[in-house]
Amino acid sequence: MPLYLDPSALSGSIHAPPSKSAMQRAIACAGLACGESILTRPSLCDDSLAALRVAEALGASVERATSHIRIRGGFKGKGRRGAAGANEPLRVSCGESGLCMRMFSSIASLLDEAVELLAEGSLATRPMSMVEDALLSAGVACTSSCGKAPLRIRGPLRGGRYALDGSKSSQFLTGLLIALASAPGDSVLSVDKLASRGYVDLTLDIMKHFGAEAARDEGYSRFSVSGESGYEGRSYEVEGDWSGGAFLLVAGAIASGPAGLRVEGLSPDSSQPDRAILQALSLSGASCSYDGSAFALRKTDLHGFSFDASDCPDLFPPLVALASRCEGSSRIRGASRLKDKESDRAEALITEFAALGLAIAQEGDELVVRPEGGSPKRLAGGLARSRGDHRIAMAAAVAALAASDRVGIEGAGCAAKSYPGFFEDLAGLGASVFGGLS
Repeated sequence: MPLYLDPSALSGSIHAPPSKSAMQRAIACAGLACGESILTRPSLCDDSLAALRVAEALGASVERATSHIRIRGGFKGKGRRGAAGANEPLRVSCGESGLCMRMFSSIASLLDEAVELLAEGSLATRPMSMVEDALLSAGVACTSSCGKAPLRIRGPLRGGRYALDGSKSSQFLTGLLIALASAPGDSVLSVDKLASRGYVDLTLDIMKHFGAEAARDEGYSRFSVSGESGYEGRSYEVEGDWSGGAFLLVAGAIASGPAGLRVEGLSPDSSQPDRAILQALSLSGASCSYDGSAFALRKTDLHGFSFDASDCPDLFPPLVALASRCEGSSRIRGASRLKDKESDRAEALITEFAALGLAIAQEGDELVVRPEGGSPKRLAGGLARSRGDHRIAMAAAVAALAASDRVGIEGAGCAAKSYPGFFEDLAGLGASVFGGLS
């Protein structure tokens, strides 16, 4: 049964969800650390839970509580055997998390046994050739299934000089940086055309928090890691998620009531690239201000905007929701980075929003929302499919709040991949939400 939303006015305060990006990086560092770490305000979305399962399978001790996660490190040199015996690899599922697979591929190469990283759902179709090629060039045995999961990996990974193409994704670089701090020998990485630079800064920040020594140059082309600097058990509070928070901010900009909406728990100083949603909101004329503890939003007249999302492609869905309420056309650059997400995200946005009465066209590397002579200012309502993509489901839901009629979303439950409480949070702010998440 689809989930339905009626046009609604939101009000009140909401705390942004914890960042799954920060959570997964912290899990990896804590799993490699000497001693015990406590992760407070943890993300418990599907992707974060997948990373915890991988950490446990690789040898870390994980204890879960409502308010925190306790991790005792123990990856390196564990010497565990696969269930079928010494000749079989240790098989571990990464769920549907691309970051989990690309990050733990390097970390798994620190173990003294073969590891096979398995994929579920849409992850099984996403490209992993960049992981295979890079690990092979680093002297690590790695095989894939025609460039896709599963990945079978056998180290050892050692420090050295490495060259990487960073144009497609920064996720493998994240894992390699984390792993090299526990590998023998210092390392220097030369990286070409790095995408999503903010996420690499987030990686370096979390590595340093747990005691590792790593640095980069100003141009994000040279990274250095002190080998065997290692990690120490630490307490770490998971920061708020700008990717999930972007949907809340857009919801406030297009559908808040007279009292407005407050979004707490987002740091304006975060390294997360999706913090750039603030720039897009400003370009559209949205009323958004920060008082030191929360972002306050009020519904106002909005106009079309041009925005380059090449370095923050996860913002495309909330940006389309924002543009759906703007007068005139909006242009969003970076569409070439949307092909290999949980769906072909550009095609999904174009098709599913067309079902709701919003015209979107792709022109080269840009999505053009409401081309000249296109759809009216408000969505007409209708039925959209999530395509199993959490961000498509959330984008349709946010846009539905300002539609002229009811919107249904098939497969809305996939939002749990990154933001399991999303629809409950919308309902708590006054949205009319009913139906099922299947």
